[in-house]
Formats: sequence, structure tokens, C-alpha cells
Amino acid sequence: MNLSATIKNGIIEIICLLYILLFVYAAVSKLLDFENFQVQLGQSPLLSAFAGWVSWGVPIVELIIALFLLVPRFRLVGLFAAFSLMVMFTTYIIIILNYSSSIPCSCGGILENLDWTEHLVFNILFVLLAFTGIMLLLFNPKYVGSKNQYNRTFRTVSITLLSSIAVVVLLFILSEDIIHHRNNFIRRFPHHPITKNNELDLKHPSFYIAGIEKNKVYLGNYEAPLHIIVIDIGLQTKKSYVIRLSKSNLPFRSVQVRVQSPYFYLIDGTVPCIFRGNLTDWKASLWMYDKVYFVKGEPINKESFAIRSVSSKNHENVLGTITINDVIKVRLAPQLLEKQIDGVFDTDGNLIYNEQLKKVLYTYYYRNEYLVCDDSLNLVHRGHTIDTISRAQIKVTTIHSRNQSKLSAPPIIVNKRTATFGNYLFVHAGLMGRYETEEMWDKSSIIDVYDFMKNTYLFSFYVPNLLNQKMTDFRVVEDVFVALYDYSIVTYKIRTNAYQ
Repeated sequence: MNLSATIKNGIIEIICLLYILLFVYAAVSKLLDFENFQVQLGQSPLLSAFAGWVSWGVPIVELIIALFLLVPRFRLVGLFAAFSLMVMFTTYIIIILNYSSSIPCSCGGILENLDWTEHLVFNILFVLLAFTGIMLLLFNPKYVGSKNQYNRTFRTVSITLLSSIAVVVLLFILSEDIIHHRNNFIRRFPHHPITKNNELDLKHPSFYIAGIEKNKVYLGNYEAPLHIIVIDIGLQTKKSYVIRLSKSNLPFRSVQVRVQSPYFYLIDGTVPCIFRGNLTDWKASLWMYDKVYFVKGEPINKESFAIRSVSSKNHENVLGTITINDVIKVRLAPQLLEKQIDGVFDTDGNLIYNEQLKKVLYTYYYRNEYLVCDDSLNLVHRGHTIDTISRAQIKVTTIHSRNQSKLSAPPIIVNKRTATFGNYLFVHAGLMGRYETEEMWDKSSIIDVYDFMKNTYLFSFYVPNLLNQKMTDFRVVEDVFVALYDYSIVTYKIRTNAYQ
């Protein structure tokens, strides 16, 4: 190093000044827009599990380093710290670019306008500046003691470099494990996981999705329960049908239709009855009558139904099956639903059937739990959604004069609706997670995706409102997400690598 002391000191001053400007500007920008900064970190695939303390720690560390660089006595420590921090930022960008499809930017200020390649070049430049400043300082006569000191310093720089990279890689590994297996209610939103395909105006409200196939969607109507609309999955053609019943003089009160090709089922658990018919002619004959009352029902196969009923012993919710062959058999599984408060409201939830894996899924409305059972209702395992509410937060009042129980306050709904396809459980979330914005919550619905066989959370995505109306029902078939609104139906394509 043959540079004069004046030139060396001048270069060191410039490097320190550049770092001071960078860190003070970045820290102040983060703190001024702190909520947004924290939200962006929460969506990061690398730091989401640690977004709470990192969101405070980063700007504070940046300001402390800037102070160290401002005082000549502490500049060497400050440059080592700046070098380490910029190596961490650079490693973060490399991981983001190479291993994740979710690429949030949380730099603050005008730095957010840089694309990731520009960010990478910018960071590498500042890493080199810090390294240059360290070497110039160490060759200042004020700091140099011997050649051995140079070797020790070079080793120190190398250790700082490697340890900084290791810290970020470790955070990434830990964050991935926490998000997927021990989530503390931080959602992962990949970059554009769904794209809109088609939209169809239904003209009228009150529709629900009665069933779905690879190429067709079947819509029932609450106000006209015998009317069915069949729409191709591309939403280009629409046909209407009217179900004809073999016995129509029953006291129907809660009619719904379920489709599981090649059959359709018209059910009313208050009668109780189940009609079954063929999709080719939409004629249905009475299949089960007056055997067991039920609240919810889903076809398992051509001979059996999964139901949620009320136990005659304790008047609590119970899951069961109806098997209809030569004789009708009803089998209840009272051990499945776990009572927390009253055994009725607290165990309310969504009952669905997964045709691909032959599994019955039941997801509680008011707690973060779902059940996976085989088609005989033998429990496979209990899984958990990422919400932290493990006990139903409801208030139940008993009206003794009428021998009735009612909710005395609006309940906190954790899981609104569910759908399933393949290994995946799709949950329409009822609550906003950590580091999420109310703006996005107000203008969209959030779907959380789980691998229910592995009991792991995968990712989440937004389903946008349509004409200020939220989604009312949904289904998934292969890579197509079908969303139903009051007056419209929309299909989205799910980007398959979002599951990875």
C-alpha cells in the first residue's frame, strides 16, 4: 500500500460517509413506514418467522453502525459491522433470487425502486467498499503492528464473511421449518400464485357449488333447490336442468344437492331423506328416508354418505356414516369431535370428502384444527391450521324455558369454508394474520393451503373481491380454482410450483 496517508484517510472518510448516508437513510425510511416494512418482512420467505424482532433490529443496528462510523475511534469496528451487515443483505438477495418465488422488497425509500439484480450489484459494491475501508485502516500506521497482524486481520475478514453468510442461511432454514411446522400465524404469500382465467355473469344470486369435475361445475340454488346449472370449466357454456323427484310431497326445509359423478344426491337432513339420481337424466329416487336426522352430508361413494348429526344420548354433534345397500346402516363415531364448551356450537365446522385419497375431512369453524379420517371414519390424524386459536371463543346462553342454547355474542370464526383436491386442503381464512394489511383483507379473501397428509402449511393467496363482493363459495380441481360470488363465477389458474 503505497498510498499517502492523506489519500488513504480521504478514501476512508468517503467510504464511511457513504455508509452513514446509506444506513441513516435506510433506517429512517423503514421507521417512517414501519408498518409496511414489517408487513414486507412478514411475507419474506427467509425472515417471516422472525419478522417481529428483525423489523426493529435492522434499523437500530443500521443507526448504531452509522454512529460507529462517525467516530474515528470506532471506525474499524463500524466497518467490520457494515461489512457483515451488507454480506447478510447480499446473501438474502441471492437466496431470494434462487430459492424462492416470493420476492418482497423491504429496503425502504428509493432503494425499493431497484430491481433485484440492481440490488445485488449495489450490495456487492458496498461490500467491496467496506472491505477496502477495513484494509486501508489496518494499513494505517496507527493500527499496524506487524505482518502477523495483517494475517490475523485477513482471517478475521474471512471469518466475518463466512459467519455472516451462515447466519442468513441458518435463519432461512429455521424460518422455513417454523412456517411449515410450528407456524405462529404468519402467512406465506408466493408471487402471483393464481391468475384469472374466465368470468361468467350468473344474473341471479343464491347459488352454491354442488359439485365439480375436471371439465364441469355444478351449481345449486338455495331459492330454487330443484334447479341445477351445469357450466363447463372454461365458463363458456351453461345448461340448466330441473331435478325430478320420485316423491315430492315430503316436508322439505333445507334442501341441497351434492354431485359425485355419475350420481347426484338431493339431501335434506331435517326430513330426513336422501334422493339419488343419475346425471344423464336428472331423475332422483328416494334412497334413504326417516332413518337418521343430520345437519351436514357428503357422498363418499355410491353406497355411503358421511354425515354430521346430533347424538340422541347427549344432544351433541357427532360424525357418522350412512351405508345404503340391501339394508341401511348408520354408524356414529362420537370419539371424533372433541367438546370444549357445549359440544354443539364449539364443534361446528365444514365436512368434505377427498375423492382422490378417499379421506373424510372435518374442519372446525371456531378453532385451529381439522380431522383427517378414512372413509369408514377411522381417525388418521388431527391437523392444525396456522391460526393460534386452539379453543373456540364463543359465548353460549341456555334458554331454559325453551330448552334451547344460543350464541349470545358473535363468534370468532377461524376457518370459514374448505375445499380439497389431491393432498391439499384449502381453507377460506376467517382471521387476519400477523404482518398483513387491512387494505388487502378488505378487498380480497384469503385462502390457506395445507398438505393435510403431512399436516404442514404450504402457502396462502388472495382471491380478489368482485364488484366489492367477497367470494361466497369455492372448489378446486387439479390446477383450477373456482370462486363463486353473488352474481358471478370466476376461474383462476393455480401456479403449480407454488406448492413447492
